[in-house]
Amino acid sequence: MPRLSEVIAALDALWPPERAESWDAVGTVCGDPDTEVNRVLFAVDPVQEIADEALRIGADLIVTHHPLYLRGTTTVAAGHFKGRVVHTLIRNDIALHVAHTNADTADPGVSDALAAALDLRVTGPLVPDRDDPHGRRGLGRLCELDRPMTVREFAAHAAKSLPATAQGIRCAGDPDATVRTVAVSGGSGDSLFAQVRAAGVDAFLTADLRHHPVSEARGTAATPALFDAAHWATEWPWCEQAAAQLEAISDRAGWHLRVHVSTTVTDPWTSHFSSPGAPN
Repeated sequence: MPRLSEVIAALDALWPPERAESWDAVGTVCGDPDTEVNRVLFAVDPVQEIADEALRIGADLIVTHHPLYLRGTTTVAAGHFKGRVVHTLIRNDIALHVAHTNADTADPGVSDALAAALDLRVTGPLVPDRDDPHGRRGLGRLCELDRPMTVREFAAHAAKSLPATAQGIRCAGDPDATVRTVAVSGGSGDSLFAQVRAAGVDAFLTADLRHHPVSEARGTAATPALFDAAHWATEWPWCEQAAAQLEAISDRAGWHLRVHVSTTVTDPWTSHFSSPGAPN
């Protein structure tokens, strides 16, 4: 079995930490570099449910997309929910590693997995990484559909294709408009409206769309139809993609790792009730 340090080196080769945003907190949160790793669990959120799942299946390493401590902390006391996660992991010799914005812009990255889940054909990054000579890395992806759909049909397709959440899919735009090209960005994406308009796509699917940015975007010419999916749902497909990448490395290295993807829904919203008479 490989040591944790060997597995982390492989993960860092997939998602180099130096490519993370300056504000981000990626890398190994806890774990002994010399501990052997046999079983790995991939998940979106480093929450207690995932720590408990790792303990249940005997995982030695959890790899999550979201950081545990993004803005720092002064305590890991178990009286706080994040501290309780740390205590659970260290007490049971479970390491935690994070690949966040360095996985967002990777090739393949989070938005490639999102596009694949939606059966979209990727044509390039939405916001190219200027340091990538091949023009494949970057934030978000520009995509094409195999056949045109209406906004209504694409919303239904996205709701069926992405993991089920209480939110489902919200959309803004003419439900009968035609969609042939789509920009996607896993996670929060309303900061990308300018790039989406410049790309000239028919639709943009992302998460965490806020009232004022959407209102302003809808009042601006050339804004495409907007689709707002749950944050967790747009990033979960990356877990399957990342797990497959690590499995391929394990096979080549003869590590025989057992790699799992958590299906625990850690989206924080638990229920959704449509207003009577709300438009469909």
